[in-house]
Amino acid sequence: MVVLEVRNLGKVYASLETNVRSVEALENINLTVHKGEFISIIGPSGCGKSTLFGVIGGLSGCTSGELFIEGEKVTGPHPSIGMVFQEESAFPWLTSLENVEFGLKMAGINKKERRAKAKAIIDIVGLSEFENHYPGELSGGMKQRVAIARTLVMDPEIILMDEPFGALDEQTRVILGEELLRICERIRATILFITHSISESVMLSDRVYVMSCRPGTFKKIIDVDIPRPRSSSTLSTKRFGEITEEIWKELKEETKKAMVHHGVTEGTEGNLL
Repeated sequence: MVVLEVRNLGKVYASLETNVRSVEALENINLTVHKGEFISIIGPSGCGKSTLFGVIGGLSGCTSGELFIEGEKVTGPHPSIGMVFQEESAFPWLTSLENVEFGLKMAGINKKERRAKAKAIIDIVGLSEFENHYPGELSGGMKQRVAIARTLVMDPEIILMDEPFGALDEQTRVILGEELLRICERIRATILFITHSISESVMLSDRVYVMSCRPGTFKKIIDVDIPRPRSSSTLSTKRFGEITEEIWKELKEETKKAMVHHGVTEGTEGNLL
């Protein structure tokens, strides 16, 4: 079942000043996502990854193209889409449980029902022992679990995750990646995931979309044919290394183009991923 389809999408940021050129952020983006798939999008900095998510999530419009959710054409925010960002988003004056049930409260769900639902989701993300803790009492990884739970509790058909683990250390990223895979398998979530980490994209995804430098378009789609379930031991397999290398070969060329655009010196291309 196709839950999301993007057709020939383009995005141009027009300038109101006559002496400043417009910026073409996205060009001819085509994407088809089936229910339960995990899709990662990776590309050099400034290629339009977050811009694409903003359009899909209804935070901004597109200049050209069309977007369909379960066959319905949409042009703005849609209740079937939830979003998780890298930035700290929990309300510091609310407990984990209160943060998770906040959206349900705003939707008018009665206290008994929203509390039961929030507790169930908190259990799924492994935070039952911390439901009465405030964000200031949680680690970075726990805070991101709260953010994920707050999105899951609204029952979105599609979850957009924009570098949700980007601010975390490598060990915590791997652990949360495993946890995310466990959650996805349990609830059959459909996820679009932006990351700068090639290994993270291979570990988590069914397919990896490699974007070109600006204007961003999909340069190559790489299937990740590694059996599930996956764990940290997957990182050391031969096939994992092969797919990682394939993605890097595609990405390296675009990163060098971005270096020229940004005036970055040779040898620092990793900073643009």
